[in-house]
Amino acid sequence: MADDQNPVLFLQAVDRRYPQGDTALEILKGAEFGAWLGQSVALVAPSGTGKSTLLHIAGLLEHPDGGEVYVDGVATSKLPDVERTRIRRTEMGFVYQAHHLLPEFTALENVVMPQMIRGLSRKEAQVRAGELLSYLGLKNRMTHRPAELSGGEQQRVAIARAMANAPRILLADEPTGNLDPHTANHVFETLTQLVRASGLAAIIATHNAELAGRMDRRVTIQDGMVVEMT
Repeated sequence: MADDQNPVLFLQAVDRRYPQGDTALEILKGAEFGAWLGQSVALVAPSGTGKSTLLHIAGLLEHPDGGEVYVDGVATSKLPDVERTRIRRTEMGFVYQAHHLLPEFTALENVVMPQMIRGLSRKEAQVRAGELLSYLGLKNRMTHRPAELSGGEQQRVAIARAMANAPRILLADEPTGNLDPHTANHVFETLTQLVRASGLAAIIATHNAELAGRMDRRVTIQDGMVVEMT
């Protein structure tokens, strides 16, 4: 199990390449990266360097071509798909640049749904969803559908949905990328407050150097490797 000494998520010597004509485009080459509980990590790198690829591999959405991904010390590359799906559902939360909320459901229902898929009763799920949305400043917006919410509100609902099953790892890919600077700052503040309060490990890809500077660690990708930034 993960503890203060061992990362809850660890990528060891990860390779990832994509076919490109007669050759292969190498995105990650022996990349190593660890994230600890209670720690926020900014992943800052130009487009095309492999930020999304790294997050997809860390989130067990893609298989690496080489190396291993450990979650709670368990090697995941050879696990059956059903077990990888279980880990994603119970141990991980995902936030994307686009909110991907279900348009026909209210904010509350969007946060209730992943909990019911996991097996909670509707009543239990509604209580937790209400608590999360209230914490994120959306107490009076729970019955609104996504189209009735502002961009910042939509993204806060997406954050609540990602946190609904109390994950130990949060992976966010440019979560404020579609927002104006003021709204982005507000959403980022609520996200980092939630990370600190819950004690999970958060890896957040961002182009925003000012937002990245508020996080515990900053890393980038250079020549297919994950490199710590000062």
